[in-house]
Amino acid sequence: MFDCDHGSDAPIETKSADTPIGARTDAPEKPRPLRYRPRRNTSDRLRDALLTLANNQGAITNHEEAPWSSITFTGSRHEIALEFEGHDAVEAGETLIAELPEHEFSIPGQLVADASVREVDHRFGADEQLNVTCVLLLLEDV
Repeated sequence: MFDCDHGSDAPIETKSADTPIGARTDAPEKPRPLRYRPRRNTSDRLRDALLTLANNQGAITNHEEAPWSSITFTGSRHEIALEFEGHDAVEAGETLIAELPEHEFSIPGQLVADASVREVDHRFGADEQLNVTCVLLLLEDV
């Protein structure tokens, strides 16, 4: 507060009179930091689609991707290995094998031109296990 003698005993108030020492009233409020969320790419979406087709029972053990092109098309070739452990998971893997060639994928900006099973390794017994290698050819949808 600031006192000024203008013939009255009322003090003149200033805006900074009630502000605690060290506090800044002109500082902008800090924005909250944005949470990092990685952008999903075509490979991520393809892996998710395969796992969904297998009722989320398998695990992806390997994924190799290579660019692919012809005179009229560009895209990528994906080779994905999945592992299914246990009776229920193996049944889901067998469903994947049966449905993969005719499955209609929905991957933004991509067309699945070919989807096939390249290799299957099925081990029976107490620790039943199924390993499946899929090959998919994706074309850019322009």
